[in-house]
Amino acid sequence: MPKSKNKSKAKNPSDYVFPLLMNGLEGRMLKMPAPKNKSRHILFVYGHHASLERQFGVMEVLNKYGSVTMPDLPGFGGMDSFYKIGVTPSLDNLADYLAAFVKLRYKRKKVTVVAMSLGFSIVTRMLQRSPELVDKVNLLVSVVGFVNHEEFIFSKKNYRLLKYSAKLFSRRLPAAFLKHVVLRPALIRATYNHVADKHSKLMDANPEERKKRIDFEIELWRCNDPRTYAHTGHSMLTIDLLNEKVDMPVYHIGVEGDRYFDNSIVEQHLAVIYKKVNIIKSDYQHHGPTVIATAEDAKQYIPTKLRRLLGRKP
Repeated sequence: MPKSKNKSKAKNPSDYVFPLLMNGLEGRMLKMPAPKNKSRHILFVYGHHASLERQFGVMEVLNKYGSVTMPDLPGFGGMDSFYKIGVTPSLDNLADYLAAFVKLRYKRKKVTVVAMSLGFSIVTRMLQRSPELVDKVNLLVSVVGFVNHEEFIFSKKNYRLLKYSAKLFSRRLPAAFLKHVVLRPALIRATYNHVADKHSKLMDANPEERKKRIDFEIELWRCNDPRTYAHTGHSMLTIDLLNEKVDMPVYHIGVEGDRYFDNSIVEQHLAVIYKKVNIIKSDYQHHGPTVIATAEDAKQYIPTKLRRLLGRKP
């Protein structure tokens, strides 16, 4: 019997990836056009340990409500790092980079911003440093975002270890050692295989799926600049954005099973910065989708209430 011609074909991320040149740095951005009769423009900003491909499933879900764009950040996803042009990847510099992207990409258009984890920290700092962009954003969504280091739930011992390790590897020579010695594919694979039965990203996978996820993790560790990764990691562990207001509301999605943040403290801190904080409940059990999440997997990461908001005319 011939196969049905109506069977939908899975989308390939590479079909939607385009070159991105910003401030002399080469990277990529993922763009998906709006469906028929949808006028919303959505900008998605990914977080730490990310790439365009990792978040493609989320982009497929968001694309149902408008055009979607996801740019690389300097030093992430394979994009050149700020160090190439003699600039440190500070939160302020990443915020200014994103502000320049928004002004160039959207010009006279209004934009819906959906930002995940560190991406939301960068967006918040962008709105603090470039308040003229507040009127440009018609909807702001935090997906497991954070704005202050006190929101982390690590033990004091682990917090200090992570902070000082990040500080060490943000230096040139230790970062080179990390890149060329520690982050070799064989060593990354061996490490993940050793902890797979207890690792939140791997413990629920069968052997074939586990191998696919580890392969993707290797790619993520190799495409993100280690020095940028460490510097931004230290910034995350020392962040404090509570001293400047942002004159607009925010919708915040916190997940029940978040292993990094205390949701109640995050919500209190958001209320210090933003005019109004609207909480969207989620029973999702992980900080983010798996590294190769399909659109169906990612759908549970975008709660029904948010989908209803996105479905309204902007």
